[in-house]
Amino acid sequence: MKNLRAYMEASFWHEKWKRGEINFHQSEANPLLTAHFEKLNLAKGSRVFLPLCGKTRDIAWLLASGYRVAGAELSAQAINDLFKELGLAPNISNVGNLTRYSADDIDIWVGDIFDVSAEYLGPINAIYDRAALVALPADMRKQYAAHLMQITGAAPQLLVSYVYDQSKIDGPPFSVNEDEVRRYYGAAYQLTSVEIRDVVGGLKGKVASTETVWLLQKTSR
Repeated sequence: MKNLRAYMEASFWHEKWKRGEINFHQSEANPLLTAHFEKLNLAKGSRVFLPLCGKTRDIAWLLASGYRVAGAELSAQAINDLFKELGLAPNISNVGNLTRYSADDIDIWVGDIFDVSAEYLGPINAIYDRAALVALPADMRKQYAAHLMQITGAAPQLLVSYVYDQSKIDGPPFSVNEDEVRRYYGAAYQLTSVEIRDVVGGLKGKVASTETVWLLQKTSR
């Protein structure tokens, strides 16, 4: 196995985007998003945060569906591509160690997600995490989950995770099972598994895997 820490080295992700090694990027909105997003019960105009968003087509779907989008991403190239594909000319400004790309109904912070603060981010109504938790090595996931809850006020969340035999292939995406999801989020949220499905053809075409959609709703205390 390769050194897992290398996966979160900035150079690792920058090189992937530069070389076009973006198999994780989908050309259409994720069907798990379109099937289950309504379970968050959001009013139109609600603001949805996508951590480690890349140039996902999920953003176009959310905007077209009447929601506002906030995101965080390491790669400036991905975000330049995103705005080009959306047909938007962003306003670009420096915010602390981050670069903010903004247009009508969309704000993306480029840089280290751990530099994104609640103050920078502003009010968030929900989180959609399809590619962030599963992109991080095990020793960073707890820190990430705590940070995500802190900067969003533990907003309701739609989370996608994978489960497979991690010894057979390298991540990302990494295998994150139910026990782990509950360990990170169980104290703040009520967790409901709303769909579990097999990954068609296996993960990366190499190993059998399931994909789970989690609905995380704040516990009432």
